[in-house]
Amino acid sequence: MSHVLDLTQEERQAQIVAEAERFAEVQIGPRAREFDEAGALADDLIQDMANRGYLTANLATEYGGLGLDPVHYGLFQQAIGKADCATRTLITVHSALCGESLLRWGTEEQKQLWLPRMAKGETLAAFALSEPNVGTDAKSVETRYRKVGDTYVLNGKKKWISFGDKADLFVVIAGNDQGQVSAFLVERDFPGVTTTPLMGMLAGRATHIAMIEFDNVGVPAANLVGMEGGGFTYVVSTALDHGRYSIAWAGVSIAQEAVDQMVSYARERKQFGKRLAEFQLIKGLIADATTETHAARALCLKAGEMRKNKAQDAVMETTMAKYFASKVAMKVATDCVQVHGGNGCISDYPAERLFREAKMLEIIEGTSQIQQEIISGYALRKYISDKETCANVDVAKVR
Repeated sequence: MSHVLDLTQEERQAQIVAEAERFAEVQIGPRAREFDEAGALADDLIQDMANRGYLTANLATEYGGLGLDPVHYGLFQQAIGKADCATRTLITVHSALCGESLLRWGTEEQKQLWLPRMAKGETLAAFALSEPNVGTDAKSVETRYRKVGDTYVLNGKKKWISFGDKADLFVVIAGNDQGQVSAFLVERDFPGVTTTPLMGMLAGRATHIAMIEFDNVGVPAANLVGMEGGGFTYVVSTALDHGRYSIAWAGVSIAQEAVDQMVSYARERKQFGKRLAEFQLIKGLIADATTETHAARALCLKAGEMRKNKAQDAVMETTMAKYFASKVAMKVATDCVQVHGGNGCISDYPAERLFREAKMLEIIEGTSQIQQEIISGYALRKYISDKETCANVDVAKVR
């Protein structure tokens, strides 16, 4: 016990990540295919993770979390995501999107009520932003609210909501007729709330993705998150920033698992009397995949350090990490399928599932094309050469 008490903060967090890696390898990884085929995560696993503090590892210990800083939280997400993308998605939605939004913008009463329950797994949370007609254009949500006395009344539909068919609490983004967008805490058992699971998904099959409908749902004024009208500028922006950081690490986790799988397969599979690992072109695929995965991890670590130090460009570095890591995950997963050949196209091998899950990362938390728009805008403002600056100066005035 004295040895544990003597651990520095850095050592304690590293120990948590190491324990999570072992837990994921033994308790999650072997069940990943089971979850994917069943289309659901097991309740016993969710509760086990809650008992270990994994559901809110990023939150402060005062709320029942593990208090991981951004760097160690990223490494933690990598460990869970490498074992199973769906399990990692639960943590992303529950703790990054909803938990961080409540921590930053919730009232003290909201935080004291919900965050400990989220940590214990007594309440699962989902972030309800996307709609049937609204995805990337998040400011244009069609779900409406109006205020009647001390109650907000919500009407509308949300779509593609991860864990929407399982969560007990929703952070719902809605707009009013005055053009304001606000965020609300809506409980599943509020009258007028119904959820419908979405079937036939390419990936995320075990993430309980659902349509959520709100039919004259009365929400107490105390359940407003942040100030009225601050739903997009503050709550959504906070949620998407933390979500993108998690998705960046998700890309690294899928890429690393794909590298592991292609290496194992190449060392065992024989063709023309030789192991695949002996063929130069296969070595080339493995070399590129390894290098790209290491590069993505390095970018995520840099983003994590900047977030930890509250650096000015941390959000932009996170955006670049999400964009790059999701592209790397797709490429490496594709190469993993290629190395497996026909076996990469059947669920008997993880390559097929990794390929499907990787594609989703280029869409969720902002498509790759949106990330390009954001990143290019940043570059056009920041990277102006001295020559270009001088060229814009009136030469006559300089003389």
